[in-house]
Amino acid sequence: MKTLFSAVLIVVVAVLLAPAQSKPAGSGHWEGAIQVPDHELKILVDLAQNDKGEWFGNIAIPEQGLKEFPLSKIVVKGASVSFVMNGVPGEPAFQGDLSPSGKAIKGNFTQGGASLTFELKWVSEPSIKAPAKSAPIAKEFEGTWEGALVAPDGTKLRLRVNLANGADGAASGTINSLDQGAVEMPLSSIAQKGSAITLELKLVGGVFEGELKGDELVGIWSQGGGSLPLTLKRAAKN
Repeated sequence: MKTLFSAVLIVVVAVLLAPAQSKPAGSGHWEGAIQVPDHELKILVDLAQNDKGEWFGNIAIPEQGLKEFPLSKIVVKGASVSFVMNGVPGEPAFQGDLSPSGKAIKGNFTQGGASLTFELKWVSEPSIKAPAKSAPIAKEFEGTWEGALVAPDGTKLRLRVNLANGADGAASGTINSLDQGAVEMPLSSIAQKGSAITLELKLVGGVFEGELKGDELVGIWSQGGGSLPLTLKRAAKN
């Protein structure tokens, strides 16, 4: 009995003393700011790895209403951490270094020739999941679509939507608001059922629900509790 108890005790002690499996350096939910000339621009960044060891992440800029913008070209090598905001004019890029404790990242933010400093502090484990892939869409939905939202005050916002099936078979797409900086924003999800399609843009909390009618997608754009009719027409080929 004593021998059995001792053996169990040894196993328990060994488990307790075993080093905990730590997350890779750079992984986490980070909060901080870019030092712009007249104030600090707060940013929230999540960085994580999938089961294949590939990095993915997103950034939120509350002051600009930007949330969950997917990051591209994420590289974590030693103490160096870098990533970019692909599709944004000037291609904003972050290049920084982890502190010895691994709890801070300091470096330079560049965009269109301008260079500023930024600092991020580790807050918690990353609150992000690897982006889910959308099922492929029918060929009739693939291509470039254009239309405009017309607000009650007459303001018109032109939109360009690109939809395609990738080499991996998954559907992907972007929405470009041509009158708001022409930022190409990646769609969060695409769901097609028969002649109906739903496009979700988590970046701005927007959803388009439409139906294919000839060379048009006729539907409704919903965002922030409001909705507007939106018809997207297939863009003319150049």
